[in-house]
Amino acid sequence: MRVSGAWVFRGSRIPVAALFENLEDGVSVQEFVELFPGVSVVQARLVLEHVARSTAATVV
Repeated sequence: MRVSGAWVFRGSRIPVAALFENLEDGVSVQEFVELFPGVSVVQARLVLEHVARSTAATVV
């Protein structure tokens, strides 16, 4: 889902980019979902798995 052109987690207005920014800053997935109520661990992991699959497909 998109809000103002940015991909967001379903059922929230939290940008998916916030997950990556926080991970880069050393925040764990569990800490992220605690900081951003409305995003579940399952949602965060699904995003990460999707990106991993997409990146792997692009590299091959």
